[in-house]
Amino acid sequence: MNISLRFDPEVLIGSDTLSMAGTIASRHGKRIMIAADHALETRLVSRLKEILEDSGLDAIIFDGIEEDSSVEMSENIVELSRAAHCDAIIGFGGSKAQIIARMAAIMAPMRLSAFELMDGRLHPGKFLPLLAIPTEGLSAFSLADYFIVTDPRSRMISLIQSPAKLYTAVIIDNNIFNFNPGTGAAPLIVDGFLTTAEAYCSAKANFLSDIMLERALGYFAKLLKTPGSNALNTELFAQAGFLASFGAALSSPGLGSALSAAIIARCPAAKTTASAALFPQIAERLVSARPEKMARVASFMGLGKAASVADTAKSTIDGITRAIEANNLQTNLKTLDITIDRLTAASETARKLEFVTNSPWTVSEEEIFGILKAII
Repeated sequence: MNISLRFDPEVLIGSDTLSMAGTIASRHGKRIMIAADHALETRLVSRLKEILEDSGLDAIIFDGIEEDSSVEMSENIVELSRAAHCDAIIGFGGSKAQIIARMAAIMAPMRLSAFELMDGRLHPGKFLPLLAIPTEGLSAFSLADYFIVTDPRSRMISLIQSPAKLYTAVIIDNNIFNFNPGTGAAPLIVDGFLTTAEAYCSAKANFLSDIMLERALGYFAKLLKTPGSNALNTELFAQAGFLASFGAALSSPGLGSALSAAIIARCPAAKTTASAALFPQIAERLVSARPEKMARVASFMGLGKAASVADTAKSTIDGITRAIEANNLQTNLKTLDITIDRLTAASETARKLEFVTNSPWTVSEEEIFGILKAII
């Protein structure tokens, strides 16, 4: 059954919800820019274009966004959207496409450069309406009022504030998910599980976020029990990702989200790979800081009760490690030949991000160093 939630932004989840893109985009004008992931099949981009045109809209396509594209590519989208007098932008694709589209929507009205945006220039009341159509589910920052990018000048991460009401809608169509053919959805499931566990244990967690995040934890735990992409329940994955992102926006992402972003900014690793390596380390610290909540995580994973709450909570560490290994993912980054020297400054930048202060323990420089030594 499809789900339509009425809040700001509007979120549509379910099969073939992509068909609603024209109806939603037409609320904002006549000409729509599609900022698309280059890895998407041509037929998918063509289908979206046809949906928009059937609603009487003009669709302008920019489909050059690669996984390794610099955020400066957002400037190309800004120039094209201004030349075509576009009224709104659609981010269509994976995480990089969503980040670049988000930046372009903020930059376009004032013709900011990517560097000016990263340096803090922002006009909260001026932006192009943004419609997100993710093809890998949502991230920890998809529904938050901030997000992380890699600054190409320093290869460090930077946090950008997102204007209120930037998103007009988010369409999550599980029929168009596009996973890595080698690893399937497993890395994204682990990344989502990490996001959810951190937000659930965050010092900023509240009654409403707990409701969302507990449901997401149950979904992700179930998904982890079916390794490989062939048996993936894409509808369950879509719902898990939305609930995790919504819950994280109500609560807060944690150190794992910050560190994984910092690692990929400096090294040739996917964020999901970094998340898999970090998860057992983060779980160990969450167990110490929030044993009651991590015992709940253990129950969602079907690990059973131990003699005490603390022992039940500790079982999640081995459970998470086994789940990562069962999905053929690495629990460290040693095979990538990364030196700790290259990550020390980047990880310190991550530690100082504002949302990391919501971690349920005081994150020190020494602890960051210990985490890096354990995974490299």
